[in-house]
Amino acid sequence: MSDNRILDIISSPADLKLLSNEELSILASEIRQEIVSVTSKTGGHVASSLGAVEIILALHSLLDCPKDKIVFDVGHQAYAHKLVTGRLKDFPTLRTYGGMSGFPKPSESPYDVHYSGHASDSLSVALGLAEARDLSGADNKVVALIGDAALSGGMAFEALNNIGQAQTPMVIVLNDNEMSISHNVGALMKHLGYMRASSQYRQARDTMQEHLESSGPVGKALTSFGRNMKESMKQFVIPHSMIFEQLGIVCTAPVDGHNIAQLRETLRAVLAANGPVLMHVVTRKGEGYMPAVRNPEKFHGIGPYNIATGEAIKSDKPSAPKYTNVFGSALVKEAETNQDIVAITAAMKGGTGLDAFAEKFPKHFVDTGISEEHAVGFAGGLAAGGKKPVVALYSTFMQRAIDQMIINVALPKLDVVFAIDRAGIVGADGPTHHGVFDLVYARMVPNMRVLAPSNEAELVHGLHTALAMGGPFAIRYPRGEAEGVPLPEEPEVLPEGKARMVREGDDVALLAFGRMVGYACKAAEALEQQGISVRVVDMRWVKPLDADAIREAAGTKLVVTVEEGVIAGGAGEGVLGEMACMGLHTPALNLGISDAFVTQGGVGQLLHEQGLDAEGIATSVKDRYQQLT
Repeated sequence: MSDNRILDIISSPADLKLLSNEELSILASEIRQEIVSVTSKTGGHVASSLGAVEIILALHSLLDCPKDKIVFDVGHQAYAHKLVTGRLKDFPTLRTYGGMSGFPKPSESPYDVHYSGHASDSLSVALGLAEARDLSGADNKVVALIGDAALSGGMAFEALNNIGQAQTPMVIVLNDNEMSISHNVGALMKHLGYMRASSQYRQARDTMQEHLESSGPVGKALTSFGRNMKESMKQFVIPHSMIFEQLGIVCTAPVDGHNIAQLRETLRAVLAANGPVLMHVVTRKGEGYMPAVRNPEKFHGIGPYNIATGEAIKSDKPSAPKYTNVFGSALVKEAETNQDIVAITAAMKGGTGLDAFAEKFPKHFVDTGISEEHAVGFAGGLAAGGKKPVVALYSTFMQRAIDQMIINVALPKLDVVFAIDRAGIVGADGPTHHGVFDLVYARMVPNMRVLAPSNEAELVHGLHTALAMGGPFAIRYPRGEAEGVPLPEEPEVLPEGKARMVREGDDVALLAFGRMVGYACKAAEALEQQGISVRVVDMRWVKPLDADAIREAAGTKLVVTVEEGVIAGGAGEGVLGEMACMGLHTPALNLGISDAFVTQGGVGQLLHEQGLDAEGIATSVKDRYQQLT
């Protein structure tokens, strides 16, 4: 090879077919260096992508993509896929505004099959693609790549059940970064895995079983004996495969996920099978970069970092605490005086700020894994049993459990608090992760109270209020740094359905929700300099709304609502509904997220694009006010 990297001459997956196993291993190392180099500047999902490099190279070296389909679960492990599908030049723009998405994105490349970002959906999508292929009479291959954590999600199990019933040819690559390989029985396991994956074995097994069952009582007895022996031997040698085999999905022995030769050899066998096969691959998160190997949770999703040390690069300017950390600390203090509190999350202990709680109150902390529906239903049961569950989930993941929120919590009016983190624009993770729908799905539910704190002090008061008032209660707060206001020594119970006047004004009333209050205040200052007197109200409550504050706002010439969520069905439309009920006809303007999915980028950039920064709010208000005057 020349002095140039192999990576630099890879323009499509077809080029991988020309490489030997040794050259593919060299390429894997180059890809890891590229991932670390770029993500040290942009941030990203580092550990998962580093762990899946050889799997992706093996798949692309044997498949004919984009005719063949690779369906990524979550998609945070797909950086190597992007690098070998013609996107090396654009890789430095990863997760930036106008740049490359951090997840598979069909509009970005024909090699990206579906918009991924949430866990446990790949098997359903892959089965749909396989069935569509069969109905069309095509012969392309379909492969789903799913991690062991995502496989625990309920949607994945539902799909496994359907896949076993359908028996259509497809491959499930299970990327298992938890289980070690047992070397002492490795050869036997490898042999059995290949044998069971082959079409000849499956056909011979089924033919022999049918023949014995049709030959009378003796044959049936032999069949039963053989089946029992087969299952017992299988459970003894390959116990991990039992659940898949019982569902009708052939399971291979574990394969070293960082050995290109083993991966390709096993893949050739499973791709030739005439039914569904699960290929069990064992990997290590962060492979090739020791800081990520030592701390894979930290490098699951990280901002810019120092390559040499793995330490995050922090700004020199003093920073306010993060909303997530404020919530976590406040919940610990509440639990010190309330032994009924139980904190629940779904595979997001660190992300939701519950590390300290879990350490201090281990018996009162539950991580359900990737299972938001179960987490909320479980919380309903805890509440029915007299406990005070606090369910901490990201806004984008909370929407997966709307049914449980309605039926298992709100209908029986149970005492459950929903701590909805990452509400609003989240930044670089893009449309699959922005939390812009929670105001709609929370306020639509009967019996639900909804608070949108405008700063960290209001968040502390809001959590205390939710725990004190009881009943289904949602608090939504954004990602990132808070506003920098002092935290209260003792939290207060906020008066229900009462807003807070922040700034007086006579011409325009800005009714702001959540962190939009700060932007509204800056917009009001700018408008004041242009001769427009603007009132700013921190609405606090999304449900129930403060009818008195709305009535008083209608005494100005223009009522403007500002929310960091979709306008359709949001808090602003709730305000309009209240005005209509009261017979108020003051001109009104709703500002919020437009009826389109929001792209990736910096939070400031995206708020500006949506007209929700101070400049955008001021411009919209001025334009509408001038139309009226």
